[in-house]
Amino acid sequence: MLEFYQQLAQAMVKSPVVLATVTHIKGSVPREVGAKMFVCSDGCIGGTIGGGAGEAKIITQALKVLETGEKQFIEIDLSGTQTRETQGVCGGRMQVWLERWAGKEAIALVHQILDILNSGQAGALVTPFDAARFPYIRLSHADRTLTQCSETTIEMLYATSLYPTALVEPLFPLPTLLIIGAGHIAVPLAKIAKQAGFRVVVQDDRPDFTTKERFPEASLLLALPIASALDTLPPAHQLYIALVTRGIQQDLEALRILLQQPTQYIGMIGSEKRVRTVYQKLQQEGVLPNILQSIHAPIGLDIGALTPEEIAISICAELIKVRRGGTGKSLSQRRQLLGDDLRESPYIQTLA
Repeated sequence: MLEFYQQLAQAMVKSPVVLATVTHIKGSVPREVGAKMFVCSDGCIGGTIGGGAGEAKIITQALKVLETGEKQFIEIDLSGTQTRETQGVCGGRMQVWLERWAGKEAIALVHQILDILNSGQAGALVTPFDAARFPYIRLSHADRTLTQCSETTIEMLYATSLYPTALVEPLFPLPTLLIIGAGHIAVPLAKIAKQAGFRVVVQDDRPDFTTKERFPEASLLLALPIASALDTLPPAHQLYIALVTRGIQQDLEALRILLQQPTQYIGMIGSEKRVRTVYQKLQQEGVLPNILQSIHAPIGLDIGALTPEEIAISICAELIKVRRGGTGKSLSQRRQLLGDDLRESPYIQTLA
């Protein structure tokens, strides 16, 4: 979300755009309510509402809205019905709201959204379905910050909501992935996690490893011992930890501190023997078994990964699984369980 609005801000400096937002879905569709794409006057786009013929229809219509300024809903039928001019094969339908964003008011709104996403505060973008009203920000007046809420709680409090007259979308910062250890696996993991929507922080007490050249995607590099690094780490929205260190000693130093802090996820790389050794030492120091069971170790999903890049994908897959509440099972297994009736499944989604 942050990257999308950054791209939108850059595009609007050059010319007006049309913002396309998915407001309603039925059946199996490629994107969720709130998914966005902007269309520039030259037909270039940022973001996606799913690709394919449906997106092509939106781009064509958006260019007309760019000229007329007339806000409107567009229906996208992906059911594969032969009589439809624009067909799809996902099996569902989408409703998309098109609105021209131009001028100082729109640019100021984009920067206000970026400020919220970078600040750690909660808020919501309200899009009225009204020709006379432009979208606006509604700030949260909750007493506690987002860093004190679980992701599930946040989604319940600030879930994207469709009303007869407006769409209300949550605005909250990216979750933070703290990668402890800057070795071979950390490099591709930082890249993939950034693409998956995490704010990436890398820690290692070796300055030669913790460099911007190795980790251009990182928001913060901490070339410090783990204790000092955690003291330096700013408050993080939904903290995820990936321990990909060079040895048991580094794992122990980190876990002694991290197991006492609120985190959404702690994963630790290593063989079964290495994991068992770390657990035994921590238990001898008084750490309870149920606390140790909360650690994802060995880290990642079992996809047969061997190379650093494959292992990084395995780790990031588990991060997404925890964040989104997935099962980690193959989607084909889900299809076999459900049979042919997949129309209402939110998991059978493809981008054309």
